[in-house]
Amino acid sequence: MTKLLTIDTSTYVLSVGLYENAQVLAEYVSTKKENHSVRLMPAVRSVMEDAGMSPAELDGIAVAAGPGSYTGVRIGVTTAKSMAWALEKPLYGVSSLEALAYNGLWSSARILSFFDARRGQAFAGIYESEDGVLHQAEADSMVMLEDLLTRLAEQGRPVLALSPDLDKHRELLQQKLGSLFIDAPGPLHTVRPAGVWAASSGKTAEDLHTFVPQYLRLAEAEANWQRKQNEHG
Repeated sequence: MTKLLTIDTSTYVLSVGLYENAQVLAEYVSTKKENHSVRLMPAVRSVMEDAGMSPAELDGIAVAAGPGSYTGVRIGVTTAKSMAWALEKPLYGVSSLEALAYNGLWSSARILSFFDARRGQAFAGIYESEDGVLHQAEADSMVMLEDLLTRLAEQGRPVLALSPDLDKHRELLQQKLGSLFIDAPGPLHTVRPAGVWAASSGKTAEDLHTFVPQYLRLAEAEANWQRKQNEHG
């Protein structure tokens, strides 16, 4: 892969990057909590213009496919699929949690990347770095965060926790993990374009007709609808 556009809208952070091999040509990262659907395409145009490149010159597009915000993930995936189809370019879907975990590539601790999923739940993945290579230790899943932290504490290994929602859960992490908890600097808690680029390395291109976001749960509206159907069944 030579010239790759990266997109992530899986949390409130919006990130777009443009890479040629391992070199970053341009990137855009915003933590402003506004609608991704309004800002994503202007961000894409901005990085393309900064690099002096046209979309036709791209060799592929990589998108963080979730888990994360239902609406956010859908916007990123839909935009990436539409661009890939229109430009006839391959599309690479990556785990949003894996992309975040790349911020901890330097660490010898277990890497816990997670996003808040409300009601004490979290989308979480466990990763480990060895010789500069990231490995998935446990599959991404939706869990009760307290239960996961209890289990990690029992394993007795240091845990580097990465999450844009860390402030909300820092007290729980400290309570459950104690001295095993590694609190990373703020910039490491957001998905960066470099993480999406790294996670896409070696991936097989997606089938544009069947590729869908990885929500790890039903959308709340759909879950409520199914619950009502069951109650009246």
